[in-house]
Amino acid sequence: MRSTLVRHLLAALLSISPLGNAEAATASGPAGVWLTQSGDARIKVSRCGNALCGRVVWLKEPIDKKTGKAQLDDHNADPALRGRKIVGISLFIDMQAAGENKWSGRIYNADDGKTYASTVSLLPSGSLNVRGCMGTLCAGEDWTR
Repeated sequence: MRSTLVRHLLAALLSISPLGNAEAATASGPAGVWLTQSGDARIKVSRCGNALCGRVVWLKEPIDKKTGKAQLDDHNADPALRGRKIVGISLFIDMQAAGENKWSGRIYNADDGKTYASTVSLLPSGSLNVRGCMGTLCAGEDWTR
């Protein structure tokens, strides 16, 4: 009797069609840890109130080869912030909903210490498209979970 029940339960579970990877990724929203397109950093994306937050949680090369110490935000325009570690800094600034699976705000680029107008979009493929613009010149990349 018990083995029959177990078989029926397994058959029922196997007959349920799970969401495909892309559908599951889109359904879960942008929250999670994302690997940048170049593979040199991981960014934890989460909701913070009505906005979307993105914080550096991992670097491929966390140690500066010149100094032998942690990578610092040494290009920051604010001299008071140049001593902070890259791991832990927020990249998204006031990233507000701008449509279905799309957010708009500003993004901080630690490579040059500047902020740019930005959009973040969760693509049907499950990737996160992150774009930054300086005037009419825009560039972007796709991040993966």
